[in-house]
Amino acid sequence: MTDDIRQRLLAHPFLPFQVHTAEGREYNVPTPDHAHVYPSGGRVSIFTDDDNECIEELRLVTRSTGEILP
Repeated sequence: MTDDIRQRLLAHPFLPFQVHTAEGREYNVPTPDHAHVYPSGGRVSIFTDDDNECIEELRLVTRSTGEILP
């Protein structure tokens, strides 16, 4: 899942996507600035437009949805 999210964040053109967790949470990532994968690859931070931050362990992320372009 780490590589999938990193690919989505680096895609050109960027396409918005959602991150889904095992607990049923969904997070929108409308721009590359709205998410960051930790260097270790163990966590992802997702930022909202009102400056909140959600930190999820990537082992609990079940999928990300949205189109990935080559």
